[in-house]
Amino acid sequence: MRFDDSLWKGILEDLFADFLRFFFTNADQIFDMKREFVYLDKEMAQIAVEAATESPKYVDKLVKVFTREGNEQWILVHVEVQGYVDNQFEERMYRYYYRIFDRYRQRITAIVLLTDRNKKFYPKEYRCEFLGTAVHFCFNSYKIIAQDAETLLKSSNPFAFVILTTLLALQRSRLTDKALFDLKTALVRRLLEQKFSRAVIKGIFYFIRNYVVFANRENNNKFDEEIDSITQKSRHMGIVEMIRERETQEILQKGRTEGKLQGKIEIVGNLLTANQFTEDEIAAFAGVPVDFVLEVRNTLKNK
Repeated sequence: MRFDDSLWKGILEDLFADFLRFFFTNADQIFDMKREFVYLDKEMAQIAVEAATESPKYVDKLVKVFTREGNEQWILVHVEVQGYVDNQFEERMYRYYYRIFDRYRQRITAIVLLTDRNKKFYPKEYRCEFLGTAVHFCFNSYKIIAQDAETLLKSSNPFAFVILTTLLALQRSRLTDKALFDLKTALVRRLLEQKFSRAVIKGIFYFIRNYVVFANRENNNKFDEEIDSITQKSRHMGIVEMIRERETQEILQKGRTEGKLQGKIEIVGNLLTANQFTEDEIAAFAGVPVDFVLEVRNTLKNK
């Protein structure tokens, strides 16, 4: 799994209630937010294999969400994050729909977040007709590049900051590191001004920090130092350190549960020794945070 994929999967789980509220204005009247969301990742992986087309997937999430109806009837929210142009996309969405329905026999709503740069690619429906038999399948589609940053900044929903971060990533190729540094810092400042919970702030900051990267990796540390300076006198003091601890704990936990920590260190070490990749590229290849790569580099230097 690419690092960007894991970032999307993580932020969707961190902010899933706000994600629902972002796309459905009456979400709190539809969904029982007090009930636990059930993430059906293994089931979705199997369905994706069964419904696969030749095109690669980006990120899929399948979540069981309870409604506020009197019984335990529930619906499945299928979230698809699409980061490339796929001419077979509409058909693939329809395949997902009927395979999910066939397996669960429950109501389904599908939401597509389009994270690509092609403004003309805006899939919303699948149609198929032959001799009086027809299928017309519609799904919710949200084109991020078409969104207005000023409108998003006025939103009180935390998920708006995820969309703003993605908009910034879509501009990345046209920005210098200095411009990106200023924009990322300004976005974090706006985030810290919000009355979101500390956990929500931390999750969004983690996404902003790692989803849009600098060409010069030294600017990653400068960015952390700038955020540390900003948060010194706020309730978010130490947020960078909290994120680093989170990243380290995730790596250690993964190593403990899967026995692969040493393997990650060896992979990163070999890629560093090859001297052909940037630290950001190595982090993406190995599925680890950039700080993990820096720690391995320092270890190699001290040997």
